Amino acid sequence: MRQIPSSPVFTAIDKNDLTLAKKVAGSIEGLTGGIKLGKEFFTAHGPAGVLDVVGSRTPLFLDLKFHDIPNTVAGAVRAATQAMSPNMMTIHASGGPAMIRAASDAAAEFGASAPWILAVTVLTSMDQADLTATGVDASPEDQVLRLAALAQENGATGVICSPLEIAALRRECGPDFKLVVPGIRPVGADHGDQKRVKTPDEALKDGADYLVIGRPITQASDPAQAVRDINESLA
Repeated sequence: MRQIPSSPVFTAIDKNDLTLAKKVAGSIEGLTGGIKLGKEFFTAHGPAGVLDVVGSRTPLFLDLKFHDIPNTVAGAVRAATQAMSPNMMTIHASGGPAMIRAASDAAAEFGASAPWILAVTVLTSMDQADLTATGVDASPEDQVLRLAALAQENGATGVICSPLEIAALRRECGPDFKLVVPGIRPVGADHGDQKRVKTPDEALKDGADYLVIGRPITQASDPAQAVRDINESLA
């Protein structure tokens, strides 16, 4: 069984270079709460590659954003849990109530080892113009709140949201609904393709449970020191 994260910071290793991923993960072991691996890495290396990076104990955030018919997503949740035992994994809230419920029920079959099912609301790379282009007239915050309510009603553990929606989600969804937040950039860090961002301490003060931080750590000359600096800013 995987460890409970000892820090609110999950380090996102969003590359498909297995050697580099293992090097980064090894350098920050014991400093970060866990490792997030997503579609790019998983597509290149599969479950065996994931386990090669995180082993059997390191907390794992498996970010594959399942979005399909309910039965298929339920099967994917079971397969991923059996193969990799993640602490948490993602689905798309826009898959609808039946899909969210199927994923949540499939995860619950694993009892004490059940992963958190986190519903992706609005990607942190999207802003109002992007939403409008997809036919959604709501503001990003309104769309996030709508999808979060749908996820909560159908058994999801929590959601993935940008830092800008944390406070509103806490008010609407209560203290137990989990908020896992990408789009975190330490002071002075490049925002990259993230459009809705805050610093780590701001996000935790607003009510985030876990922070997902990638390039400010993985592209640092010294990833371990980058994690130490972030941890110090949160102390």
